[in-house]
This record gives sequence, structure tokens and C-alpha cells, in this order.
Amino acid sequence: MRTRGWPGRTPRWVVALTMLYVAVLVLVGAASHLADLLRDGLHPYDWAPDWLNLYWSSLAVLDSAAALLLLRGRRAGVDLMCLVMVTDLAANWYAAYGIQHIDVSARPGLWRLAAFTLFTLATGPFVRARLHTRHERGRGCGGQPRPGAP
Repeated sequence: MRTRGWPGRTPRWVVALTMLYVAVLVLVGAASHLADLLRDGLHPYDWAPDWLNLYWSSLAVLDSAAALLLLRGRRAGVDLMCLVMVTDLAANWYAAYGIQHIDVSARPGLWRLAAFTLFTLATGPFVRARLHTRHERGRGCGGQPRPGAP
């Protein structure tokens, strides 16, 4: 039985990586930022400047938006995910070393974030090339017309 929609027209490895991206964005990223937002409002970290608190709070929406775009098989989801990951990593490094002056070994979560960011940047272009843009809805993988399509 063939899967309908973009997963049926896309190589399995692309679908698997996309679902991994979605799982991490939603289960780790959006969930933790949403929990902070609900528990402490727009300023969950007393030690951080307002702009950094607002950025981290906005990730509840941005992580979810990237995940939704990825679930729809959109290239924009990969773009947004990579942008979010790079800026989140930069914000966390700045917070750890520029504000808190914490030793690297005291922040294992920062290393996990760095590893996932590198993973998304390394694999994202390959996944993106096999997804479609909004304007390619009636087309198959890579923008090619589907067999039997006019």
C-alpha cells in the first residue's frame, strides 16, 4: 500500500530524518519553551536580559512552526529549523559564557544542542532538496511532474 501525500513521493530516509527533526523540535524544543512560558511568563530567567528571555519564549512558537512546516513536507520547515537551531545555539553559548561564565563541563545540554545543530546543518540541505516548495504541490519529488500528471 502506497502512502499518500509527500511521504509517499519522498525517499524513506528523508521522511525518517524529517520525523526526527519534528520529534526533537516539538518534544524537546517547543515543549520546554512552552513549559517555561506557562510557568514563568515571558521572562523565565531572572539572570538573562529581556531580549534573550523574549527570544527563548518565542521559540515555543518558532519550534512549533518549523515542525508543522516539516510535517507538511515543506522546504521552509528545514530553513526555519536551521535558522532556529543556529540562533538558539548562539543564544545559549552567549548565556553560558558571556553572562553566566559557566564552565563547559557544567552545561551538557549545551553540547547536546550543539550536536543536534551540527546534525541539522549537515543533513538539512539533503533533506531540503528532496522536499517541495508551496508552489510545487502537484509535483513529485524534486519538482518533477508526477507520472500521469498533465
